[in-house]
Amino acid sequence: MDKSIITVTGRDTVGIIAKVCTILAENNINIQDISQTIVDGIFNMMMIVDTAKSPIVYDELVQRLQNAGSEMGVRILCQKEEIFDKMHRI
Repeated sequence: MDKSIITVTGRDTVGIIAKVCTILAENNINIQDISQTIVDGIFNMMMIVDTAKSPIVYDELVQRLQNAGSEMGVRILCQKEEIFDKMHRI
């Protein structure tokens, strides 16, 4: 298993989840967990995904997600689980 953490933040708009999920599905990336909230018009989503069976390299996934985020006016960050864990260790 090759886990990554994807976070999406920005003003709420139609289709954010659909766009991100489409990119993941097109690249054979499985969503293991997903949480999203909207507070005062601000959208926040966190996903844990398994990229082990993806045919594209990790950097290409990151770029596709960032491009989609730019198109929608939101920020999409994708981090490998190991890096995420090290950055958030107490």
